[in-house]
Amino acid sequence: MNPLDAIVSIASDLTAALSSEQRYRRLLSALRRVIPYDAAALLWLDGADLVPVVSEGLSEDAMGRRFALHEQPRLQILCRSAQPVLFPVDSELPDPYDGLLAHDHGFTRIHACLGCALRVGDELIGVLTADAAHPDAFDGIDTGFLSAVGALAAAEMWTTHLIEALEQSAERQGRIARDLMRDVQLRQGSELIGTSRLMQRLREDIELVARSDFTVLITGETGVGKELVARAVHNASERRAEPLLYVNCAALPETLADSELFGHVRGAFTGASADRAGKFEVANGGTLFLDEIGELPLSVQPKLLRAIQQGEIQRVGSDKAVKANVRLVAATNRDLEQEVKDGKFRADLFHRLNVYPLRVPALRERADDIALLAGYFCDVTRRRLGLGPVRLEPDAVAALKSYAWPGNVRELENVLSRVTLKTASRVPRGEPVLLARAHLGPDFAGAAAPANESIAQRIEAVPANVDLKDVTRDFQRALIGRALAEHDGNWSAAARSLGMHRSNFHHLAVRLGLK
Repeated sequence: MNPLDAIVSIASDLTAALSSEQRYRRLLSALRRVIPYDAAALLWLDGADLVPVVSEGLSEDAMGRRFALHEQPRLQILCRSAQPVLFPVDSELPDPYDGLLAHDHGFTRIHACLGCALRVGDELIGVLTADAAHPDAFDGIDTGFLSAVGALAAAEMWTTHLIEALEQSAERQGRIARDLMRDVQLRQGSELIGTSRLMQRLREDIELVARSDFTVLITGETGVGKELVARAVHNASERRAEPLLYVNCAALPETLADSELFGHVRGAFTGASADRAGKFEVANGGTLFLDEIGELPLSVQPKLLRAIQQGEIQRVGSDKAVKANVRLVAATNRDLEQEVKDGKFRADLFHRLNVYPLRVPALRERADDIALLAGYFCDVTRRRLGLGPVRLEPDAVAALKSYAWPGNVRELENVLSRVTLKTASRVPRGEPVLLARAHLGPDFAGAAAPANESIAQRIEAVPANVDLKDVTRDFQRALIGRALAEHDGNWSAAARSLGMHRSNFHHLAVRLGLK
């Protein structure tokens, strides 16, 4: 393909009915035919950071990172330049992609590097970068062609984000493009990280239910991110400009739960020295998030039911009913249906809460997202500790993907934070911190064993003096996690695939801490 054909291909995609992923992939594909790169990326400017939206030739975890401009001199130069930039092959400036290549091209630093700023009018919206192993790979590329490509790439990104914003929020169609783009970026900045089918389905469900005022019940294991889902529902709703209040029902003493939720009047009980509004009144017009709803005392549940049914509450010690226009979102890691059968939760309240259930998948059910999450958490930890680059070796990524993660995303964050801190203590300040499987600890020692590895070899790899019970439990967790992932989280199907009765499978999962 000659340069003119590449430009025509990119321009034609501007009017084609394509998804954002397809648009970006086609753009990089067209460029590769005229720019012989080994790695390329489109990055969106989010505040003072550049965030990858699509890449080729970079590692999986690179897409979970944010590149702060004040830390990346090459990206700074691209953003400030009005023309495309081809860096000298002997440039001493650090490259943002050092250590983040998907394949080993035989070099530790990028030798050939070019890029250009993406602008709409005078506004910088991102950058396009291309890198190659061979120093002369980009010799002879016309800068006029790169300028044209940059202009079209900017138009492509701008158009794609406009379309996304219009599709997600029809009521905002009258706003100017800048407001629409900012809204889309806020959504993309959410910590609901993941591109797996389960996460895509969860996002679709959030967008659907957010348009309504239905009560939402979020279920899932501890550490999966139920609070983040509650925030996403609120932020995508008509109430997003109003408050989102959080109440941890597990932390509410039974004697104070009434007052905390519904308020009280002066003299209602010992210590009630003044009138006090409860969370329902404070959240009026907004959203009230009741976390750990399964822990709510039975004595308080009838009043909550009334608040949901009639939209009114009554302060402790008052006869006056107060209207409360509140959207209720609840979350639990308990099986509320079983709690109802056991008499620990009211059936009528459960059905009122369960108008639109949202199940947050366990991390082991979406192993494809682990690399993205790992890259994100490594970057967060690096910023908090003021470290140099934090990189994950391929064997570490494979081990993370193979682990069962009973503590889910929260456990992944804790593991990476702890391992990064320990490993960084043995590395000179500012030098790259490389995390290998060996750094992850004994829980990961047997993870990611090749399929053709014999049982004897796997046993040989297990550290000495380990507890047989712990090793057996970890193996069972991993096996159950794989079965669930293969059957989209369907516990019955997973049980059948392992030759177990559903009830026995359930009891085993509870014993292993997976339910």
